[in-house]
Amino acid sequence: MEREKIVSIVNGFLIDEFEVDGSEIYSQAPLKQTLGLDSLDYIDLVVIIESNFGVKLGEADFKRMVTFDDFYTAIQEKMGEKELVS
Repeated sequence: MEREKIVSIVNGFLIDEFEVDGSEIYSQAPLKQTLGLDSLDYIDLVVIIESNFGVKLGEADFKRMVTFDDFYTAIQEKMGEKELVS
């Protein structure tokens, strides 16, 4: 899947499901501060990512994410790994 499509899907569910202001979502924005999610929200986020992309992000993945760009990259990398295994 192309990165632009990943960005579009992710931004769409962040705006719709988590009520994030779309103007605050850009590649170098600080992910955790912008989202302001609690631990239950992160569980919901993992479930939504899995249902949209067929990959699962774990705690270690989230720990290394600083920006939205990191978030998109992590999803893209996981999808690439899945394609290699399939």
